[in-house]
Amino acid sequence: MKILLAEDTTELNKAVTQVLKMQGYEVDSAFNGQEAVDLAGSGSYDCMIFDIMMPVKDGITALKEIRASGDVTPVILLTAKAEVDDRVEGLDAGADDYLTKPFAMKELLARVRSQERRKASYTPNDLTLGSVKLSVSEQELSARNSIRLSNKEVKLMEFLMLNADKELATGAIFAHVWQKEEVEGDPEDAVWIYISYLRQKLMSINADIGIEGMKGGSFVLKDYSKAKKK
Repeated sequence: MKILLAEDTTELNKAVTQVLKMQGYEVDSAFNGQEAVDLAGSGSYDCMIFDIMMPVKDGITALKEIRASGDVTPVILLTAKAEVDDRVEGLDAGADDYLTKPFAMKELLARVRSQERRKASYTPNDLTLGSVKLSVSEQELSARNSIRLSNKEVKLMEFLMLNADKELATGAIFAHVWQKEEVEGDPEDAVWIYISYLRQKLMSINADIGIEGMKGGSFVLKDYSKAKKK
């Protein structure tokens, strides 16, 4: 599980990062709201933790921009403010949870685990990008016509569609789609093979989206219909 932590207090940022890493999480750290927006726009995360009072852009403004981009990653807000109106503002901006400073690390970890479970439970069954629709439950990819997908192809396509226009490293794709599953041979080869399968299937349904990238590098799912509309 990969987490984006945005906290401008250096010592607290380091302490939270260390605790999260000790629990097995991968962590990217930001020290202001603009850094958080930039990282969220270029990478894939399972949970984000934002302090509200940050320089350049505050946590609420950063969250609004991230939500406006279509990113639905669970977000936990950290704040020294305990007023109800402040919490309501954060939740209305798109936050999933709230934690008031000072907080116990155990409670933060519990809330992260809670968001992890919720994300697994509430991922949409139907995803759409351009003219392409992915039905997770039916394991079907459709545009002008439709085609069936294997379990692994569904997981990979779902991950790509949830992170459209983001460059996803081969290692990140493997970690998310294959998780702790053991594979024969090189994980890089496994990712490339399934990327190739999906490319062929997207072509077969006359999709207006495509997967860009080369073996061993990063891949990005592009919506070509946007270019046609301009």
